[in-house]
Amino acid sequence: MLLSQVVEASEAVRATSSRKTKIATLAELLSRAGPAELAPVVAWVSGEPLQGRIGTGWRTLTAVSVDPAAEPGLTVTAVDETLGNLAHTGGSGSTARRRALLVDLLSAATAPERDFLVRLLTGELRQGALAAIVAEAVAVAAAVPVELVRRAHMLSGRLPVTAMAAMTGGAPALSEFRLEVGRPIQPMLASPGATLDDAFAEFGGEVSVEHKLDGARIQVHRSGSRVRVFTRTLRDITGNVPELVELVTGLDCESVVLDGETLALNDAGRPRPFQETMSRFALSPAPGTDPEASAATALGEAVPAAASTRELLLHPYFFDCLHLDGADLLDAPLSERRAALAKVAGEHSIPALLRPDAEAAADYLDAALAAGHEGVVIKSLAAPYAAGRRGRAWQKIKPAHTLDLIVLGAEWGYGRRTGYLSNLHLGALDPDGGEPIMVGKTFKGLTDALLHWQTAEFPRHERTRDEHTVFLHPELVVEIALDGAQVSSRYPGGVALRFARVVRYRPDKEPAQADTIAAVRALLPPGSAAAE
Repeated sequence: MLLSQVVEASEAVRATSSRKTKIATLAELLSRAGPAELAPVVAWVSGEPLQGRIGTGWRTLTAVSVDPAAEPGLTVTAVDETLGNLAHTGGSGSTARRRALLVDLLSAATAPERDFLVRLLTGELRQGALAAIVAEAVAVAAAVPVELVRRAHMLSGRLPVTAMAAMTGGAPALSEFRLEVGRPIQPMLASPGATLDDAFAEFGGEVSVEHKLDGARIQVHRSGSRVRVFTRTLRDITGNVPELVELVTGLDCESVVLDGETLALNDAGRPRPFQETMSRFALSPAPGTDPEASAATALGEAVPAAASTRELLLHPYFFDCLHLDGADLLDAPLSERRAALAKVAGEHSIPALLRPDAEAAADYLDAALAAGHEGVVIKSLAAPYAAGRRGRAWQKIKPAHTLDLIVLGAEWGYGRRTGYLSNLHLGALDPDGGEPIMVGKTFKGLTDALLHWQTAEFPRHERTRDEHTVFLHPELVVEIALDGAQVSSRYPGGVALRFARVVRYRPDKEPAQADTIAAVRALLPPGSAAAE
């Protein structure tokens, strides 16, 4: 199969909003892939290389100046082999070897193929072909029930592996997947809930109300004396978290799989900032990799020196038990899984209130917020464990935050946003009359219509520009939704937005009516201290 066939299918998927058409297009593509081509094709249309992160970032790729090929000739197998070589190239002289590999690859690619590869390698393959859609396409291509594909994907942890089983062995092969202690599974996720009362009423009071911690998701597997710890993305971080390994080794069981969160606490027992917890999960750049593509600094933030050491201990809070001493519990209701959790994890279980009345649930939410947590999660006690956010068996309830901020600039986009002003620089008002204080960046929430509007409108407010950014006079106000704030040394106000996304522009507001830096700092977790 030629790379051009994958690119054509990718473009067709991007060009339609119809889920049905996306699935049909991808199913046809997968049906044409050979046995050696299926896994990389499934990975690519899901938005990432089969090898995962290969340490090649945007600046490295765009620095390769070669003319595109006139005609398509690259095969899927050849591209996958090159990406594998890039992922495993390190050591002395690796920078030159990696560049040579990229020159060979990109010079053999047509212009559309090069655009596809750059977006793939930089995580910008925004074509709407997320794992859920690709899973449905696998089901169609293999003529098997989609629920079998979803369950096999949850248990295998990797969609390319699931697709290979479906296409080569059909339903019987998919049915062979089991929870295997030591192999991570796709996690179940909580959906946003409207209000506590709505979520409580939906389940008729048969719920577990649990603290929503501002921590990092972990999945812990133990078989005998061997323990492995995985992140939400199924990355193995066992070597980074010896205290968690020691704790799980000491549990009274022979085998167990636990789902939960971990976070660092301060001396008062309150949660430390999220990026400090994430610093323990951080990766060092592999030899020869592009530093911009590494995960060496969590969330793009510089990690405080004290937080980057093993002296910052992590505390686990387990909220689910998926396996215990030979018994798989995925299909058991949460009420049974919580009983197993209490038995094996005891004091390390997350605080929970079972079958409360509405008033007690509301008090529990207030107490969670007062303790410095994000809110609560309402879980149906009757629900089994299912990967992703299918259904609403778990609902997270936490205060919604919005701020009116000043647009200070915008960066030129790349990938599908090439040619458009995209990533916004956001500032809060200085109540003392100084220049707005930058508190973050975001391109989340920007529709195609807003990208077009920004690119036309922003030059009218231009103050200056450089190669990457158009800086604006502080004249435009935008409403931003966010999950909170965190201490940051990256911005002059000592604080940064968490998970910011654009809601709308506010032409009804003057810059003087924007929120102040004090309003941003007020969203910091209790006990945090930002630079004044």
